[in-house]
Order: sequence, then C-alpha cells, then structure tokens
Amino acid sequence: MIRAWTRFAIRYRWIVVLCWFLLVLATVPLAVRVSHNLTSSGFSNPHSNVTWATNQVQKIKAKPAPPTLLVEDASLQRVVAWGKASGLSPSVFHRISAEHTLLLPSTTTTVRQVHQFQQIVRRHGAQTSNVSQAALASLIKRDTSQTITHSGLAAMPVLAVLLLFVFGSVASVFLPLMIAVAGSELALAAIRVISLHVQLSVFLTDIVSFLALGVGIDYSLFISTRFRHNLDENMPIEEAVIDSMGHAGRSVLYSGIAVALAVGALLLGDNAYWRGLAIGGSVAIFADLLATHSLLPAVMALFGRRLYWGRMRIVDWHVWKTIGRWVTTSPVSALAVGLVLLLPLATFAPQIHMRTPANLATMLPVSDPLRQAVEKQQAIDGPGSIAPIAVAMRLPTSVGSVKTWETVSAVTRHLQALPDVKSVSSPTTLGVPSPMLAAVAAHPNAAPAPLKTVLADFIAPHDSHLVVVYVTAKTGPNNLKTSQLASRINQDIGRWLPPHSRAAAGGQVPILQNFNHLTAKRLPIIIGAALVVAVVLLTLATGSIVQALLGVVFDGLVALATAGFLVLVVHHGWFGFQNQPLDSSVTPLIFVLLFGLSMDYEVILLHRIQEPMLEGKATREAVYHGVSTTGSMITGAGMIMVVVFLALLISPLQVLKTIGVGLSFAVLADTWLVRSLLVPSTTVLLNRAAFWPWRASAKV
Repeated sequence: MIRAWTRFAIRYRWIVVLCWFLLVLATVPLAVRVSHNLTSSGFSNPHSNVTWATNQVQKIKAKPAPPTLLVEDASLQRVVAWGKASGLSPSVFHRISAEHTLLLPSTTTTVRQVHQFQQIVRRHGAQTSNVSQAALASLIKRDTSQTITHSGLAAMPVLAVLLLFVFGSVASVFLPLMIAVAGSELALAAIRVISLHVQLSVFLTDIVSFLALGVGIDYSLFISTRFRHNLDENMPIEEAVIDSMGHAGRSVLYSGIAVALAVGALLLGDNAYWRGLAIGGSVAIFADLLATHSLLPAVMALFGRRLYWGRMRIVDWHVWKTIGRWVTTSPVSALAVGLVLLLPLATFAPQIHMRTPANLATMLPVSDPLRQAVEKQQAIDGPGSIAPIAVAMRLPTSVGSVKTWETVSAVTRHLQALPDVKSVSSPTTLGVPSPMLAAVAAHPNAAPAPLKTVLADFIAPHDSHLVVVYVTAKTGPNNLKTSQLASRINQDIGRWLPPHSRAAAGGQVPILQNFNHLTAKRLPIIIGAALVVAVVLLTLATGSIVQALLGVVFDGLVALATAGFLVLVVHHGWFGFQNQPLDSSVTPLIFVLLFGLSMDYEVILLHRIQEPMLEGKATREAVYHGVSTTGSMITGAGMIMVVVFLALLISPLQVLKTIGVGLSFAVLADTWLVRSLLVPSTTVLLNRAAFWPWRASAKV
C-alpha cells in the first residue's frame, strides 16, 4: 500500500505539493489561535470532591482586597517616601534587596491607597508586580511560551550545522525543516478544532512543537538517507523514491504509530492536563507521518539529484564499521559495556519522588525577586498564608437560618482544633451572634455596611445554601503536613455536618495533592500501556516476539537508568539544579516519550538487520550490516533530538530544564548504548532464535 501511494505521490508530485501548500495556508488562522480554547490549568480531576469545592469557591464575590506588590528598580528609602505620599505606613514595606521591596498590606491598608502608590511608582520610572499564586501562574505560563520560542532560536544554529553534517548537503537540510514546519502547523490547526469540543491543557503546545520538530527531522533523515543511498547506486529517481518509502518509509510508519500510541497512553491520566499532552503529542506524530508519506516523496521526486546541491566532502572514518565488527565478534564484551554503564544508574531509580509544587514560587530560580518576595511574605505572615485551604459547605438550610450558622460555628471550632491549623477565617469568629448573621444574610440591604461587606467573603450572592471558610496551615503549601491537613479535613468534615450536606476542602493545595496522588496511582498503568504498545508494534513490525520482548526489557533498563539520573540531578542537585522532588506534571511524560521514541530506532535497526537475512546471509553478517549502515543515522537522529531537548536549558524554570536533561539522557542512552551495543550483541548471541517466530524465508 505504501508503494502504491508513493507511486501516486510521484506521478502527481506537483499537485501533492500544491495541495500541501494550500492546506498549510488555509489552516494558518486556526494554528495561530490554538491557545484560545485551552485551559491554563487542567490539573484537577473533574469528578472529585476537591474540584467541586474549588468550583464552589469561585461563586464567592469577595470585596476587592489591596494587592501584595513587589516594587522593582527602587531603593527601600525611595519606596517608603512614595508610600507616605499615598498614605501608606512605612511598616507595610519590607526590604528584599537593594532594588526590590515588598509591599505587604496591613488590615488598615485600602485598595485606593495601593492604586495611588502604584501611580506614583510608575511616574518615577519604577515598576510593580503582583505577588500572588495567580500572578506566579501567569509568569510561569509566559516563561514556558517564551522558552519555546527562545529555545528554538537558540537551537537553530547548532541544529543547522548538525543537519548539514548528518545530511551531507545544503539542499537536503531543507527537507526535514519543510516536513517539521508542515507537520507542526497542521497539528496545531487540528488541535484548535479539537479544543472546541474537548477541554485540553495549554501545555500541549510545547509537546506539539518539540515532537513535530524532532520527529519530523528524524523521519526525514531515515527516508532521505535511504533515497540518497539509492541514488548513489545509480538507481533511477522514481525507483529510488519508491524503494526508500517501501523500506525506510515502512519502518517510519510502524515507529510513528508506536510513538503516537505510546503518547496516547497519557489519556489514562484522566484530566485535561494529561488529555492535552496525549492528544497534542499523538496529533503531532500523525501529522508528521502524513507529511513524510505524501509531501516528502513528492518533494524527493521533484528535487531528485538536486538534493546533492551544496554537498560536503565528509571524511568517512569507518567508525560504525569498526563498532559493528567489534559488536559482532565480541558480543559478550559489548553487552557487558552497555550493562555496566546503565545498571549503576538504575540502582538509584527506587529513590525517585514526584510532587508538583503547590507553592508556584518554588518553580522559579532561587535568585528570582518574585520568589524572594513570596518567601518574605511567608516569613512575615506565616508559611501557609500564601495558599489557604478553602472549605466549601453546602448545607440543607439556607444562610438566612440560625441553624446554618450554628453548624458553621461548630465546624469552625473543629477546624481550629486540628493540630496543623494556624487560623480559621470564618464569619463565626467575628464575635457576631448566629441570629444576627442569619438576619444579615437574609436581608443584606438592611444590614450594616461593614458586616455586609465582611460576610460577602464567605457566602455566594446567588447560592443561599453555600458557605466557605478558609483554613491557614502552620506549614507552607509544599509541606507534606499541609497536604495531610487537607486530607484530614476531607476525611472528617462529613462527620461534623447534618444529613444531606456536602462539603470538601478545595484550593491549590488540595487540587495539586489530588493531582499528585492520581498521577502516582496512574503512572504504572500509563507505563504498562506504553509497554504493551511497544510489544505489539514491534511484533507486527519485525514478526519476532523475542525481539519485541528484548526491546521492552532494554527500554525498561533505559527508563530505570534515566530515573536514576534524574534522582541524582534533581534530588541531589547535580549540575546546579535545586534539590527538590521531580515534578509530577513532567516525569510520566519523559518515560512515555522514551518508550515511544525508542521504537523509531529499534524498528529501523531491526529492519536493516532482517534485509540481509532475507537474502540468506548469516545472523552475524546481518547484524554487522545493520550496525554499520544505520549507526551514524540512528545516533545522528538521536543527537538532533538531544539538541532540541537541551535547548530547554535556557529556561529559568527547572521543570523545563528537567524535561530537557531527562529526555536528552534517555535518547543518548538509547541510541549509543541500547541500539549500538545491547540489541546487536544480544541478537548475535541468540542467533536465529533472536527473531523467533520470524523466519528469514518469511517476508517482513
């Protein structure tokens, strides 16, 4: 079928290229609007009580509070002077550094005073930033988007040189870039359409960009290398295209489906965040496959031998022939080298610990002024002040009932008695009797203005059965004790309420605690699904159950070694990383991408080994042929992926740096150790049994 489609693409090459040009042009408006319907969070489980409680809190229309501010580019002395002009007490200002000051409002600070202060600051050429978890989330989202752009620009010069070296000519470099651009643009447009009907996370745009770029280049490399090899053998252009698509194109199809299905396993994460990464990644792969199996053969047929334009004279040091000879003549030594390099790192894997931080400031560098401002706020108001736990209660009686406020008072006392609670903000702690609270809630227009305003922080204007109180923990949002406090509240609160009530703890701490718990619970299932995909696809691609199982075993070894490497880098602070848990929002992604991308190199290598075996050659000779002919291509493709991933190191966010170093290590270990040493040496040792039940007389 691939050959038939290739003949069609060759015959109507100009039409295929024109159709792709029009398709890309027509879908640009969709692609540029891809983020319009994407959610910036998506970490919550939509069916959980925690999400219900968090949604209830959104109904509360609290009075505007004076914001906490970071004042930049001005000394404390100047800031205090500006504050006096606005009626602000010097006691609300706290020095962070020579040029940074924290404005932490007191109980007497008004919104008007802070706004007037901000105007004075701007007139003097300084600037202010909000210090809140919402502001931090916005900053992290912005930094993530900027990293995608900046890392791409940073990687391009290195990538261009590497592509020129790998492809060997200037004209050939344009092929992978064309496929990557066309595939990613089409994928983003498709996601825009999907997002109109399914809630997806905004973070999928990162995955689409990296996968479409890296995989598009890899697939183009595999196919065009075979095409140029055919041209070197003086094969006619059309026949060279058909042969390259029939062999390398077929391998790419199998590996692409494997990657897409492996990434699709993230759907088992069961929330908008994982759904976005799964759909975004899978769509990116399928878009690249569509481009490589339609646009690429048409362009190769159009360019023909002109792809040699700007060809470089590269000295062939016969490195892979030497490695191939060593692996096939000393398979035990090659196997031992690979295992010795991977097994020690794998022993650190059990120490891995994952948790997405509830205090978003800890995602920023230690030197970041905004992070320092949050730490100063915690030092003054208490560690838990930046992310109170909201306890939402839907009661059978309305807020106009005395019984409601008696229940709220009892719940407040229970919460105050919990050992890790610093304070509880509740209407019943104001010293106002329950009958008066009920009267004010029932007739707000007749109530005293101060009491009416205060009560608005706890009840919803259009939901007369909802009351929310706020618990401040003694410990910070990232502290395990705070998460345990949220869990205890959710476990106990049902016993404190009358029948037919519903209540739960919501907010940032419980949401991320729920996400961390769900991710840890689903991670084995996600990885298991990726492994099943790998076994099935490898068996179908090679006809060999043995090779499929070996591939999974070696992938598992690389996964353990990668986990151990990340333990050393993130948990132990290697290479300047902060010592902290691995982020639950990226760790499963690293392992799933590892399993998926490893299929690319595995299928290419095994197909190249099987080709000589079909001609009747011995296993050792076939393995030598496979390693010597694919070694530079596989490691070159791996280095291209590494350049793309390492570009993430320019980000100020450790979470993106973790993705970069984790995937880079995984790809390097997979291409240089597993595909170059472990798979070939094991195949030589097992001989024909390595491909059971496939037989050389059978067609692959």
